[in-house]
Amino acid sequence: MSNKYYVGIDTSAYTTSLAVIDDEDNIILDLRKVLEVKKGQKGLRQQEAIFQHINNLPLLIEEMVMKIDIGKIDTISCSNKPRNIEGSYMPVFIAGKGQAFILSKILGVKYREYSHQEGHIGAGIIYNQLKNSDEFLTIHISGGTTELLLVNNKQNQLSIEIIGGTLDLSLGQLIDRIGVELGLSFPCGQEMDKISRRGNVLSLNIPISIKEKTWFNLSGLENYFKKLIKTYSYSREDILATLFHTISKLIYRAIVNSCIEYNLDSILITGGVSANRILRLYLNNNLMEKKINPYFTNVELCTDNGIGIAFMGKEKISSR
Repeated sequence: MSNKYYVGIDTSAYTTSLAVIDDEDNIILDLRKVLEVKKGQKGLRQQEAIFQHINNLPLLIEEMVMKIDIGKIDTISCSNKPRNIEGSYMPVFIAGKGQAFILSKILGVKYREYSHQEGHIGAGIIYNQLKNSDEFLTIHISGGTTELLLVNNKQNQLSIEIIGGTLDLSLGQLIDRIGVELGLSFPCGQEMDKISRRGNVLSLNIPISIKEKTWFNLSGLENYFKKLIKTYSYSREDILATLFHTISKLIYRAIVNSCIEYNLDSILITGGVSANRILRLYLNNNLMEKKINPYFTNVELCTDNGIGIAFMGKEKISSR
């Protein structure tokens, strides 16, 4: 029987999250409240998101207090910035950081801080063998981030080096912009995934460009698919199936190049976009043929959550 709990709090651009895991990585609580975006809007300003986080956190904390024995809490961890690099900052993380710090002081428990990206990595490795690996590749694909990463975790000292990714839009931005163009409500990813499953990949010569092996631009794809939509020649099901197939091919090429460049054969695929069904099937089948081992974050943990942050704190992982 476990006798300790580990709390993770994450206040990202679009979700307020609080999670509790135990010594054996069992999920005790996974509380999330998606921030409200008014119909017709394409996102939230930081001040709007902070206001919603401030309102949401007391409700999530109250639910936690009602459902668990808070006397068993060992560590409270939080996300404090987008990425673990100098100058990385977003105001939304102040809300969660402040509440986590206050809770730790009131309860007299340990307090740790991690980047939002480290939380996604934690959520990706919690249930597979990568948590015991000293070095592996990661591709973090989400609403705000599309990066290829070299991750070192020797003696629980985590370091992350950006080795590739987008030079302009993130994949999440590309997907949402195409979704809005099709008349879907922001954020569009989950609905687009469902629609694309009914479509067929169009036989089109879509340009894909990789620069210096692991870097790429996505604005060209945005322009291409917006023009395709305006031709009114294809169903949205086929357009979206083609979009996700094209994205998958692009990501596949960058992953293969990075594995060759760094002589590694394992990659973690994490972030909200990694939940997409077409992308997961394409990468799994094609990477395995190249003798590359893809590790996908569990679908329910791809989107923003506090579980990865809780896991990082439980493992006492330190950022370098």
